[in-house]
Amino acid sequence: MAQLRIVLGEDHAVVREGTRRILEQHPDLVVVGEAGDGQQALELIERLKPDVAILDIRMPRLNGIEVVRRMKECSPNTKALMLTAYDDDDYVLALMDVGASGYLLKTARASELVEAVRTVCQGEPVLHPAIAVKVARLWGRRRVPVERESAEPLSPREREVLELAAKGLRNKDIAERLHISVRTVEGHFNSILTKLQVSSRIEAVLYAASRQWVALGDVGQS
Repeated sequence: MAQLRIVLGEDHAVVREGTRRILEQHPDLVVVGEAGDGQQALELIERLKPDVAILDIRMPRLNGIEVVRRMKECSPNTKALMLTAYDDDDYVLALMDVGASGYLLKTARASELVEAVRTVCQGEPVLHPAIAVKVARLWGRRRVPVERESAEPLSPREREVLELAAKGLRNKDIAERLHISVRTVEGHFNSILTKLQVSSRIEAVLYAASRQWVALGDVGQS
């Protein structure tokens, strides 16, 4: 079984050790490096090229937002999963803007953290339900760029895929619900991103929410 390699960036040693123990109870997960500050976390990411970096937002020397921004250059294939106690509006939007793959609050259960690591490694984003609703609300307040007004309309099937994604279904679940293959779902998402002129699944769902194509209350762990 191929293991998913993880770097932990957390300045509280007790939290860091507890997170490592949770992860390493699972044979497919291995923590290859730990850092007590943001600069050290970035150096480990650059050197080890892990599959996932689990990061707090507030860390000494370099905050989690800046770590994600810089790691996109030095280790572009590493997914950033934020595990934090903070859900401030500015933090949430900044992390979405720099390309974080997931955002969990430290109130999440151990099983949710483990599943989140696996999910982001499959290229699918993860948002804590409370964060997802917050992001959708904040996104809706943003001014829609003029060039998006002329975006190509989505097909009925693409709308279905987007609605199911907004409800928290993953690609496999969407495929089963619509009786199509996972590869077909991925193809629909590629088309959706192109038509809406966005760069990620999260952006697509939030853009749809801002246009009231999906209800904000439906946006869950997607």
